[in-house]
Amino acid sequence: MHDWNVVVTVQEGGYNEARKLLERFARVNRTDYFNVLLMRVVDARQFLELLREEAERDPKSVLALARVMPVLQSFDFQTPAEFEDKARRAVCAWLPTLGGKSFHLRMHRRGFKGKLSGMEEERFLDTYLLEALELAGNKGRISFDDPDAIIALETLGSRAGLSLWTREDLKRFPLLHLD
Repeated sequence: MHDWNVVVTVQEGGYNEARKLLERFARVNRTDYFNVLLMRVVDARQFLELLREEAERDPKSVLALARVMPVLQSFDFQTPAEFEDKARRAVCAWLPTLGGKSFHLRMHRRGFKGKLSGMEEERFLDTYLLEALELAGNKGRISFDDPDAIIALETLGSRAGLSLWTREDLKRFPLLHLD
């Protein structure tokens, strides 16, 4: 599936149970990556809300899900340089939201092993955002201790997806599991 907007990481041994649950909401596709599923949902926030309600009704029903991450922007890339260029452009959309706030970027890389380093890309994009915010006269700061927002960056092979989640979102939707 190339046109995904949700990445789901499944608990060890929970693949079939997770797939059965998720298929109630949208089509679910396998990947070449262990315990990783992809979906395309119409409304990411509504999907998270439905999963949250399901977890409240029956907490055991979501135990097979380790992490559910909708993405709001996505792009394809073939090289690390192209990845960095497109990722920089993508995160610019959130500069107005991040101004004056604490934040960090969290990357989950699957594929491009030896070509992309999750930690290096996190640092690169955090630095880029800090510099862009300072140039705009609206400084932000990197924080890993209860930040105002976290940008999630998922890669699967040569496709990347990003989303921004506030502190309130992270509390409301525990399946995001960003940190």
